Amino acid sequence: MSHVISTALSRLIVDAALPIVDSRIPASSAPFAQADVLRPNTRSRRWSAVHYGIFVPDLPAPHRYVNTMTLIGASGAEIFDNDYLAVEDARDTATVLSSTAHADQHFYRAYDSSNDCSFALDGSVLKWGDDLQIDVALPRVSVVGRYPGFDVDLQLEVTDQASYFVKTPIYDHFSLMAPYRGVVDGIEVEGLGTFEYARMTTHQSLASRTIPSALKLPADFFTYQIIDLDDRTQVLLTDVQARGRVACRLAHLRTVGGAAQVFDDVRFEVLESGAESVDVRGRRMSMPLRFRWTVRDRGAVLLMLDATVDAPWRYGHGRGYVGAYSYVGEFRGAAVDGSGYVEWIDVRP
Repeated sequence: MSHVISTALSRLIVDAALPIVDSRIPASSAPFAQADVLRPNTRSRRWSAVHYGIFVPDLPAPHRYVNTMTLIGASGAEIFDNDYLAVEDARDTATVLSSTAHADQHFYRAYDSSNDCSFALDGSVLKWGDDLQIDVALPRVSVVGRYPGFDVDLQLEVTDQASYFVKTPIYDHFSLMAPYRGVVDGIEVEGLGTFEYARMTTHQSLASRTIPSALKLPADFFTYQIIDLDDRTQVLLTDVQARGRVACRLAHLRTVGGAAQVFDDVRFEVLESGAESVDVRGRRMSMPLRFRWTVRDRGAVLLMLDATVDAPWRYGHGRGYVGAYSYVGEFRGAAVDGSGYVEWIDVRP
């Protein structure tokens, strides 16, 4: 019965409500104008969860990528909530996931934000214990991570090229292209990264206890991927589903000094599955080994990528994982190849 209810709810949200209130497409083609929203909102119960993220998709081997994935609060969505980590008031739960593809460089920890963290009200200084500090003074963002086995020191110059995955009165989620330089695991690095922020209001904001699984928002599939095609061109690829309905399937294209574009004629195919992953709670998840993206612009193929996952999966992106892959394909008729960053959550029945 709960599956029937959640399926009906997903159809109502995705098919009826979302197209009316979501302005992500026009917002993704305009200069960023929401700097005032970059707040942790820990003293406001309006927002059930806030996300800050910094992602570097194309480090030299063997590191391949570095991610800084944070969540403050509880989302009330089945793909993102790890209820076993919830503190006394679930809305005070905070998590950090940071990893690379090298060796065992994988950090995932939960905090009680009311005791273990320090978040400036304006979002200028954000601290998760002694493990992570993010300073935000746009256009500059700095990241200092001190984890067992590796350190991260990055400085980003955030541009006004905004890519929105959702833009509604109750859920904002966007990415800003951000050239970076710094040091990861003692190695000097520079290139194109992203700075991301999200805030959401769900039914979890009304309750201190975690929302029961049967009542969580029924998003059950999520993949988000970042590729730097060259030192000036970045692509974001997203597929989010809820009980068979597509909530977000987009390709965002950004170039240094150019305009941001968004495309919705996008196809994602898993060509071959790999071994199942089993998390620390014994939950199994189907994982991809090979997949393909096809992006069309007015009917013509703009981007086609064949990807093979060839790095360890790192647990802790909500219920799911992050990792890296190698790809080959074409962009605007020219051959491309390289390494991409992938996030993956699949809890479909």
